[in-house]
Amino acid sequence: MEQRAWRTLVALTTRLPAALDTQLQRESGITHFEYFVMTLLSEEPGHRLQLSALAQKANASLSRLSHVISKLERLGWAQRVSISGRRGAQAVLTDAGFQKITEAAPCYLECVRGLVFDGLDAEQAKELLELGETLVAQLDKGMARGLGRSGRPISHVEINPQDVR
Repeated sequence: MEQRAWRTLVALTTRLPAALDTQLQRESGITHFEYFVMTLLSEEPGHRLQLSALAQKANASLSRLSHVISKLERLGWAQRVSISGRRGAQAVLTDAGFQKITEAAPCYLECVRGLVFDGLDAEQAKELLELGETLVAQLDKGMARGLGRSGRPISHVEINPQDVR
């Protein structure tokens, strides 16, 4: 059962982002991650957030986020602003960036509903939320122990042969 559940989760986590990317690129010329980053900025006061905090909210490395912000800067949708007296910088969504996600939002929401929520009733959506929160908490616990991070090999893992069938 674990193997089937795992393979289903892998299918979901690989196919859903690819489908969202395809739709957003076709309709709006942006990737799902670019849309997500700009949406996060749009929800902040002044449409700005320190890069490290934005990376955390976007579930991304600072390096990945920096590359995306650089692309958004080239397109005129975001800019970096130094924080006087402090280390680091803020990402700021420009008016053009806000307009871009505003225009992309209806397509994005239609896609999310069509790919996910139209197939769920209210109770299943609630269960998805609860299960997702549980999985994210477990992921955070495992990563806090060093799993899934560079620099820490797993020295020994016990596997029950019945679990891999």
